[in-house]
Amino acid sequence: MKHIAFAVALAGAVIGVAAPALAETYPNRTVSMVVPYPAGGSVDGVARILAQKLGESFNSSVIVENRAGGAGGTVGANAVAKAQPDGYTLLLTASIHVTTPFLFKNIPYDVVKDFTPISLVAVGPLVVSTAPNVPANNLKEFFELVRKAPDKYTFATSGFGSAGHLAVELLKRRAGVNTLVIAYKGAGPMLNDLMAGQIQLIADPMLSSLPLAQGKKIKALAITSLNRVEAAPEIPTVEESGLDKLEFVSWYGLWGPKNMPPALVADIQEHVAKVLAQPEVKQRLGVLGFEAKSSTSDAFAKFIDKEMATYSKIIKDANIKAE
Repeated sequence: MKHIAFAVALAGAVIGVAAPALAETYPNRTVSMVVPYPAGGSVDGVARILAQKLGESFNSSVIVENRAGGAGGTVGANAVAKAQPDGYTLLLTASIHVTTPFLFKNIPYDVVKDFTPISLVAVGPLVVSTAPNVPANNLKEFFELVRKAPDKYTFATSGFGSAGHLAVELLKRRAGVNTLVIAYKGAGPMLNDLMAGQIQLIADPMLSSLPLAQGKKIKALAITSLNRVEAAPEIPTVEESGLDKLEFVSWYGLWGPKNMPPALVADIQEHVAKVLAQPEVKQRLGVLGFEAKSSTSDAFAKFIDKEMATYSKIIKDANIKAE
């Protein structure tokens, strides 16, 4: 009887230990997906699609938390870097996140060491556009105008160090011009000035630029993919527009704070992969000009290393100085 009583007591102890562990199954409360930019931009658009579907997959709430501010989205990114590595605070941002060490001084975190890469989320080409009053219909014609009267033309970017900024710098080098690039604080004011003819060249994600191009409010000259895209078949590639071929994308990824448990990272990544494989999600991202593209944590880390090497060279070749 003593042996039976001991066995019962032991079983009860094991159940008592297991119950809290089961109760802590992730996620058992709201997950915050931090977007380090205002609502309405391309990063926010991707995040809201992912957050909605990830919440359904988790059977728990996932909210988008816009924490704008700082160079390259550093305010929101810093909040995630300093958060607990429990999976309840995640970062959804764009490739500019990994260019910040090359472009800004006194970043309060290390973009590699202070974050856990979880998954790539989406990639998409950029639309290269000019003002509607510029008498050029392709990049070849546009840069011929710039070379003839360089003082009449100003280039711009929605953010210093963004994919759009680096794409414009690449185009400048290929065209052999050295025009000033003005950095705006967001796509909205930049696009307003482009429509008004105050600036003459940008490269911007399709989410914000394509509706304006299709409405004839700005003039799309090229798209930075090797082939035309289904969402905008009327826009030629850079090669078709008169310059050497160019493939350059804006990409978006999901990170967490450093020291997240590998099992938790793998669990979140599996949910992200399932969400991005859904036809509805692919279609919704496709309408915005993005391709759903997941990856393992290790593959995402290797992708980041490769992209940082590419960006470092572009920035060095273009002689872009840190702000």
